[in-house]
Amino acid sequence: MSRSQRRELRHLQRQQHENARKQPETAPAAAVNNSPRTPRTTALSEKQAVHERFAGGFGPHRGAHFAARRAARLAPRTAWQLGLYAPYVPWRGPVYWPYAYNDVFYYAFWPDAYDPAYWAYAYDDLFDGVFFPDGAPHATYAAEGPYISSTTGSARASTPGQLARATQEFCAEQAKGVTQWPFEKIAQAVRPTHEQQSLLDGLEKAAGDAAAQLEQSCPDIVPLTPSGRLQAMTARLQATADAIKIVKPPLQAFYGSLNNEQKARFNEIGPRIGQDKQATNNAEQAEANCGADKAGLSGLAVNRIEDIVQPSETQGRALDRLDEAMQKAVGILRDTCPDKIPLTPVGRLDVMQKRLAAMIEAANTVRPALDQFYASLTDEQKAKFNRLDRQVSQSGG
Repeated sequence: MSRSQRRELRHLQRQQHENARKQPETAPAAAVNNSPRTPRTTALSEKQAVHERFAGGFGPHRGAHFAARRAARLAPRTAWQLGLYAPYVPWRGPVYWPYAYNDVFYYAFWPDAYDPAYWAYAYDDLFDGVFFPDGAPHATYAAEGPYISSTTGSARASTPGQLARATQEFCAEQAKGVTQWPFEKIAQAVRPTHEQQSLLDGLEKAAGDAAAQLEQSCPDIVPLTPSGRLQAMTARLQATADAIKIVKPPLQAFYGSLNNEQKARFNEIGPRIGQDKQATNNAEQAEANCGADKAGLSGLAVNRIEDIVQPSETQGRALDRLDEAMQKAVGILRDTCPDKIPLTPVGRLDVMQKRLAAMIEAANTVRPALDQFYASLTDEQKAKFNRLDRQVSQSGG
């Protein structure tokens, strides 16, 4: 069902409701206002749920990408050492985007070493992480959310919502990633002049300042509600965007000081994981799919909420507003879809900055409507919404 059709359906439902209110009452008003909501759209098929996403263009090969993501729940350099593309990892316990520090700047330096579906997954996981904490239904490549590794094994916290010490230490350690750039290899490759070495030293200092700021974004609790997860995700995105603002000017200054030969050597420092023909084809599929409908993100979430939460008519109007906000947020991300990769590190960091800004804008677009809908729910409905995942859906709530 297209967006315009969904809008028309909502309009007809509201009109019918208003007409019913004008007729002589056959039941108490409270019964009308609190009755279960009539489903607003037809249910999505499993095929739609999988393919109508940003990563939908990678659908025929999602098994391979899923395996790569599972195998590489580790830092980019570790993945490269194993001969794997570095994947987008959305959660490690309650730490959203655990390798953001490495990814932002390593992707800017050596994008060919990253999974070509990286940004498609990142956009999908922005929604999945809010609504489906243990993985989106049907999307078999979707990574688990904040509770998988934070509530089991040695990382288990003693109190629900409390952050395990191992997770705190992990996040703090990852914050040092920016200071672990291969500055020695860069110097060996470009052989900087005295003036250029001074600029490289300035870049290294800026990286340290960014790392210190990024560490402050490490969570101190495990978010247990959709609003809490969205807030935690937005805070991490903003901290990462702020880190770029710190590092980008000295990177521009250093790179701009290099001659053509030095720039060419600088660009060759990264790991030698070239994209094969299949990966190139996948990237083309993802780009072609970027402007397509994304009902697998917005419609699936709203339909699942209706199935599990069973909102009243009044709550349904708040859910309509959430749906509209999600559609707008999807449009914001669509405008910064995976596209051609710039040829210089500075250009790639600029694109990274714009994509982070789009993710933050999308999150901020959804937040007011999400908060209003959540506030309208009863305690029982909130408990169901908090764990809107595969297990809850399969059990029927």
